[in-house]
Amino acid sequence: MLLTIDIGNTNLTLGLYEGKTLKSHWRLSTDHKRMPDEYGLQLLGVLHQVGCDEECLTGICLASVVPHLTRHVEQACEEYLHIKPLIVDVGVKTGVRILYEDPRAVGADRVADAVAVHKLYGGPACVIDFGTATTFNAVNAQGEYLGGAITAGINLSASALFQHAAKLPPVDLARPPSVVGKNTVHAMQSGLLFGYVSMVEGMVSRFREELGAEMKVVATGGLAKSIAEETDAIDIIAPWLTLEGLRLIWEMNQ
Repeated sequence: MLLTIDIGNTNLTLGLYEGKTLKSHWRLSTDHKRMPDEYGLQLLGVLHQVGCDEECLTGICLASVVPHLTRHVEQACEEYLHIKPLIVDVGVKTGVRILYEDPRAVGADRVADAVAVHKLYGGPACVIDFGTATTFNAVNAQGEYLGGAITAGINLSASALFQHAAKLPPVDLARPPSVVGKNTVHAMQSGLLFGYVSMVEGMVSRFREELGAEMKVVATGGLAKSIAEETDAIDIIAPWLTLEGLRLIWEMNQ
C-alpha cells in the first residue's frame, strides 16, 4: 500500500492507497513544534486505526510547503515506518511542464494538483485549492502548469479580522440567514462567505477569459465543499486531489 502525505501550513493530510483506490484518509492539524518522534507515533497511530502497520506499506510519497517540517516527517517515516519517502521536488518526474518564471517557486502541492487534474479531468482547467492560502492554478490542455494567483484563505481572513479589529469577535464559518446581516456575527459571516464566493466567481471569470470557455473549474481543500455549495462557478469538487496527484507522481517514478 502507498501512503501519501501532504504537509500544509494548517493541515497534515494523509492518504492510504491500495492500487488506485484511496482506502483511508485523514486531515490532521499541522503542529510546527512537533518533533520527529511525535510525527512517527502519529503516523503509526493512524495506520493501526485501519489495521495496517509499517509492514503493509510499499512506499511513501510526500509533498510539503513547510520546509522546516519536511525533514521531521521524512525522519519519522524512516525511523518508524522504515521507508524513505519520495519527496516531490526538483528532479522528480511529474509529467507536467512548469511554465512559471522560477519553477522551483511553485509549491509541491500545486504541482501535485496540476498532475491530478490533467490526468483525471483534462484541461484547460482552473484548480482552486482552499487552504491556508487560496490558490488559483491554470493548467492548459497539454497539461502544462501556466501559473496562477494566490490570496489569503478564508480562515486566515477571519482570523485577521478578529485580531486587528477590536470590536469584532471570532466567528465560525457558517452560512448566515441572509446576505444582509442583522447582527455583527451574521454580518461577518456574510462578508466572509458570500464575499469570498464572489471573489471566486470573479477570478474564475478572469481565468476563463485567458484559458477559454471550455475551462473546467476543480475545487480542492478542506473548504471546497462549503464554497461550492454557494456558487455554480465550480464544476468538480475533489477534496483529495493533492493525494491523487501524489499517487500519480509515485507511479511515474517507479
